[in-house]
Amino acid sequence: MNIRKRTGEVVPFQKEKILNAMKKAFFSQAQELDDRALDEMLSVVLKRLPENSGLTVERVQDEVERVLMECGHYEVAKAYILYREKRAALRRVRADLAREVGDDALEDVLRQIQKDFEEEVYPLSALQLKFESFCKPSMTMDTKREALTKAAVELTTVEAPKWEFIAARLLNHTFSKRNALRWTERGVKGLYEKLRYLTDKGLYGDYILARYSREEIDTAEGFLCPKRDTLFTYSGLDLLLKRYVIQSRSREPLETPQEMFLGIALHLAMNEASDRMGWVRRFYDMLSRMEVTMATPTMSNARKPHHQLSSCFIDVGEAVSGLRQRPPHRKAHRHRQGHRAAGAALGCRDRHALRL
Repeated sequence: MNIRKRTGEVVPFQKEKILNAMKKAFFSQAQELDDRALDEMLSVVLKRLPENSGLTVERVQDEVERVLMECGHYEVAKAYILYREKRAALRRVRADLAREVGDDALEDVLRQIQKDFEEEVYPLSALQLKFESFCKPSMTMDTKREALTKAAVELTTVEAPKWEFIAARLLNHTFSKRNALRWTERGVKGLYEKLRYLTDKGLYGDYILARYSREEIDTAEGFLCPKRDTLFTYSGLDLLLKRYVIQSRSREPLETPQEMFLGIALHLAMNEASDRMGWVRRFYDMLSRMEVTMATPTMSNARKPHHQLSSCFIDVGEAVSGLRQRPPHRKAHRHRQGHRAAGAALGCRDRHALRL
């Protein structure tokens, strides 16, 4: 048996979801009901559902309400009805915002925001009001997306600091849609073709594709985890897109944040003699999970044609052994790539300090 969701999508019917919904309704009222009683109510609900293609989410929820009241659980039924209304209000504000911006894909982003930021200080209704104060009929879809991000930024306060994370998600959505469209227009698909394009344009160091095979680049592409973009604050993501990702000569960002982290990882691991792809993954994971922060030259220059990775230099003729005798704050290391560059950025003395 299938069920039609509110989006119109038809999916397999799962009775377990009805059972879980009833359990949550009782839990919300600090009431407990044994499994046998729940199973009996579930059986009644199932018997009343149509067996043909006319089954909808609304029909199922209507029957749950009726059964709860027929069994005398009036307070639970009331809580269930109020919960349904709350969910309906959340859906309406998502749909309204997506419609006002003119971007259907935005609704999925807003749905995840509602799920991840359930505190009362982060209602999308507040975002909608702020956005509408900025929005003008003459705005394009892109400028409306930017206005929505600006609205989230302006809602950020000491009492509600997570609006900055919400703003980052909206900014990332705008960037991702624009970036994907540009690559589609260029006819470029996949990471290898993108690196080939950037290399041919003189924006990516040719040493990357010289050292890695296409199969290895394809393997590395499998490491990418776009979900980690949710770790960014607005200010962090905005700075990264303006300053650190590879850009065209007209200042258009050409790589995603996760592709930037992976490009740095490919650079740092390229001279490894063994388990090189394992080290690519380790470096990528550390960077993309924000477990470490590389020095600015590494973030800016790794994977690029001119790849000076360190900020400190050793004068010609100065003995490295002499540096080891100096106080830690006066030590300087000049490394160009691999674990040594990462070690300098992390303050590690040698590559082994980076092992996970």
